[in-house]
Amino acid sequence: MFVFGSGVLIGTQLNVANPTPINFGLVQKVSVDTSVSVKELYGQYAFPVAVGSGTRKVQCKASLARFSAQALGRLWYNQIPSLGSKVVAFAEAHPVPATSPYTVTVTNGANFVADQGVTYASTGNPLIAVASSPATGQYSVNTATGVYTFAAGDSGVNVLITYSYTATSPLSTNSQNLVIANPLVGPTSTFSATLFASDPTTNAQFSVTLNQCVASKFSFDTNIEDFSKPDFEFQAFANAAGQVMSFNFGDLA
Repeated sequence: MFVFGSGVLIGTQLNVANPTPINFGLVQKVSVDTSVSVKELYGQYAFPVAVGSGTRKVQCKASLARFSAQALGRLWYNQIPSLGSKVVAFAEAHPVPATSPYTVTVTNGANFVADQGVTYASTGNPLIAVASSPATGQYSVNTATGVYTFAAGDSGVNVLITYSYTATSPLSTNSQNLVIANPLVGPTSTFSATLFASDPTTNAQFSVTLNQCVASKFSFDTNIEDFSKPDFEFQAFANAAGQVMSFNFGDLA
């Protein structure tokens, strides 16, 4: 049979009660590589006289076009994502007041989390953060209120303030976050994975089910003219019944 397209990849966590199957979504490419170590026995001739098959392993890699908190949290970090997220307000424009007090309250000051820097709007040069009583070219910030204080020498100038804040509704109920702890070595999340795709000429379906897997790598990069496509890598191994994986073919070829 023919197999066309990237297919659909679904992972189901095994080490929890009532597991939730997770569709990785927008899969770009999935590879399932089975390899075996071999040992050759040589005599005085150039080619081996016997070859022995040793250990085997199944390495998998999924290139995705969607960041999934559920897949990353449950299948990689072995934890459940929480609702809500932190957002960065980048280069929010504000004028420093012409008269005292020379303070600016950022738009999301009520949900302020952390300062991420201030620059002059006209030059892009950064101002220097200080604890209090800023001089010209400096600023201080009250992290409890999101109030920035500037020097009299900077009165009337336009500044660009970047900061992070806790997302508010509706984003607070439509976003997720993962706070990664430092777990003990050993315990990890195990999951099954099912990949299926179809033959466009007959609609017959091909699938492979990996009975038990452990994630081994998650990586991503960004590109100025393309979407980020994170890679999720995992390794399959035998379940309690001694079964590693199963293939299903939609025709008799």
